[in-house]
Amino acid sequence: MKNTSISLMKLAKELDILKLAEELGVLSKQRATGKLIVRNQAGEVILHLFYGRLLYATSGLHSVRRWHRALKQHCPNWTIEPAPLWCDKPWEYQLLHQGICENQLKVPQAKAIIRSVALEVLLGLGNYKGLQRAWEPSEETDLDLSLSLALSYLEVEPVLTKAVQMHQQWQTAGLGNLNPNLAPVLTRQVDSQSLSGWGKYLNGKSPLWDIAWQLKKSVIAVTRTLLPLVNKGLLRFQEIPDLPVPISKQSTTNPSGGVINPKASQKQPLIACIDDSPVVAQTLKRFLIPAGYQILSIQDSMRGIAQLAQHKPDLIFLDLIMPNANGYTVCKFLRNTPLFQKTPIIILTGRDTIIDRTRAKLVGASGFLGKPPEQQKTLQLIKKHLCDFQEEPVAKDVVSGELPSFAS
Repeated sequence: MKNTSISLMKLAKELDILKLAEELGVLSKQRATGKLIVRNQAGEVILHLFYGRLLYATSGLHSVRRWHRALKQHCPNWTIEPAPLWCDKPWEYQLLHQGICENQLKVPQAKAIIRSVALEVLLGLGNYKGLQRAWEPSEETDLDLSLSLALSYLEVEPVLTKAVQMHQQWQTAGLGNLNPNLAPVLTRQVDSQSLSGWGKYLNGKSPLWDIAWQLKKSVIAVTRTLLPLVNKGLLRFQEIPDLPVPISKQSTTNPSGGVINPKASQKQPLIACIDDSPVVAQTLKRFLIPAGYQILSIQDSMRGIAQLAQHKPDLIFLDLIMPNANGYTVCKFLRNTPLFQKTPIIILTGRDTIIDRTRAKLVGASGFLGKPPEQQKTLQLIKKHLCDFQEEPVAKDVVSGELPSFAS
């Protein structure tokens, strides 16, 4: 970290990016969650932070093209299946999150994508003088895997350093105010032999970033090679639109971190999942939301009881083994609470033995579901128990005072 900091100081000197690095360091120490908005005449960048770590970096220009370039570089074989997303987080980060939960992507790959995107975004600011910064704090929502996936300050600082280096190289190469997001296009027909194989790239459809990736060269080298054509009046650069966003319609996020189907009405069943595993929660969301159910995801069983009392789910999936408690104890507590005496409670576990099933029945569990949950079996189980469940009047004041300990 010391060598990186010295390098950054030597490179930036009077540039305002030093102040940006310092502010990121402060926000990192404060474990802040929110948006750091950075802008100058060249554009605007938003650094999304979660507990002081970089969740993702966004800018308004070519976000989808930038996303596809990063995917081609770090995970070319990843096939993305659109799914309902939260409205308050970058769609790019949420797709990375989804890929990890579905075991199609590794955390190092996702971090490499975040670094590549952040580098392009920061370089897009051009001259770093005159940077204006604004901090917008937000609530600390409980997103699965966020802390392990987001970049720490130690991982972000080298990206800042490289952005400054590339900016200086860009200026030294005489590229001036050219933007790597511009697409080169020939102004008139040129003999293909004189283009040395560049003809197919000079059609105004591919930005400099994309051409550099296809040629496996730096964007600086590619742009510098094209300058002679510009000086002869044979080539110009033009702006091109971004690609369509590769996601489905977004859903909303309730205050407790559960994902609610945007088409859901108030009468649609609410399914709660109490499980510390983000993989299980994401698996259930993937096929329950399209089936018309609303999902309340709870990773912390100690805080989860209050959320259950607030939202009154129609059915509860309950993990058998959790860090702070075991499913048997939580199930017994719920059954002793008037609000949940009749609510179907399905035990989730990988330990499917006669002893486990018997014990689950003794503490009042309605059913038993093995891990990982299978779509058809899960939907059949939900339908069965919701059809059997008849809602009865319960006391309004069912949660008062301190909650008991669930330590097993």
